[in-house]
Amino acid sequence: MEIKKLVQEWFDKWEEGDFLSLPISEHFKHTSPYGTIDGKKQYLSLVEANKDKFLGHHLQIHDALYDEDRACVRYTATQGDFSLEVSEWHFIKAGQIEEIVAYYNIEEERIKTY
Repeated sequence: MEIKKLVQEWFDKWEEGDFLSLPISEHFKHTSPYGTIDGKKQYLSLVEANKDKFLGHHLQIHDALYDEDRACVRYTATQGDFSLEVSEWHFIKAGQIEEIVAYYNIEEERIKTY
C-alpha cells in the first residue's frame, strides 16, 4: 500500500472511532511523552481502557512528508474545547505501521511564556 494512503487510513480510523481496524502490525510500538507501548495488543488495550481520551477527536493535518518507509505528519487534534498540536513520525514495514513516535506537550507540563 502506498505510504500516503496508509497514513491517511490511520487518521481516518481514528476519526471514525474504529481503532480496532488501525493499520498497525502485531509488533506495533508507540512512543509519546507518556512513554512507550510495545505491541498491538497492549496498545489497543490502552485505547479501550481510555476511550474517552482517545476517541472523538477531529484531526486536522497541516503538513506531511512521505518517504518510502516513513512519514512525518503535523496535525491538530480537537475534542470539544480541548486541542493538542502533534507531530508524529510513522515508520512502515510490510504494508503496516510498525512504529509511531509522537511529539506534543502534556497539558500539566506546559511552560508559561512571558
